[in-house]
Amino acid sequence: MADPLPERVDGDARPAPRAALLRGRRPSKRWRYVGVFAEDVVACATVARIAGAPQWTWTIWDRRARTLSTATGFVRAPVRAGDDALRVRGGAGTRVDLELRVAAPPVTVTSPHGGAWIWTRKTPVHARGTILAAGRAIDVDAPGLVDDSVGFHARHTRWWWSAGAGTTPGGAAVWWNLVDGMHDAPRGSERTVWVDGVAREPGPATFGPDLAEVRGADGERLAFRAEAERARRDDLLVVASDLRQPMGTFSGTLPGDVALAAGVGVVERHEARW
Repeated sequence: MADPLPERVDGDARPAPRAALLRGRRPSKRWRYVGVFAEDVVACATVARIAGAPQWTWTIWDRRARTLSTATGFVRAPVRAGDDALRVRGGAGTRVDLELRVAAPPVTVTSPHGGAWIWTRKTPVHARGTILAAGRAIDVDAPGLVDDSVGFHARHTRWWWSAGAGTTPGGAAVWWNLVDGMHDAPRGSERTVWVDGVAREPGPATFGPDLAEVRGADGERLAFRAEAERARRDDLLVVASDLRQPMGTFSGTLPGDVALAAGVGVVERHEARW
């Protein structure tokens, strides 16, 4: 793929672009993240490859039982994140069996990054099935978001991100994807708020240093209350990662002036050397 100009395309569901394992000395990165944001549970899973080397993670926050289960590994991935299903076979009998259907048109963005290119597609989905974690079975019928990303990200990359779903005071269904640090141009960014399936691109977003709020360009304030958190630090010499990803509830107003009556999702701060 040639180096692109910044481009945002709404409704583009074509496969992710191909990327060689290396571009000069920079490895390609490719991942799929699936997040499900339910009244009883938040479930997130990622399958990734850096220059072809695999990594996976899954996290289940049982909001009713107040239990957090999570695992990360580099071989024999127990996570299968397909286009229409999420399967996890974790330790201690953890199982995720969710069917996924597209709930709103995806948004695809290609951006220059550190002298190379990066690509992402964000797709609102609806998840239905069951989750078994910490000895409790949970029926799921809830919204979620799929993040497909690939490219030659800069050697040092830092970003803030939030994804979630909820409803407006009038009862409209809402999904959101907000970011600062990647695909964050003033226009043509990956920032998107979907209201009843219609995508809107708000202006730039700013994340509070404690991840307790997201501010919109026009003064909107989306407040976040953390219930649990996945945090991990890895330093493998060539590759390093410092991640915080709390899960919880949102209130206030989304960037783009979309009032939120209730919302569930995640906020993330991630710094990587790769």
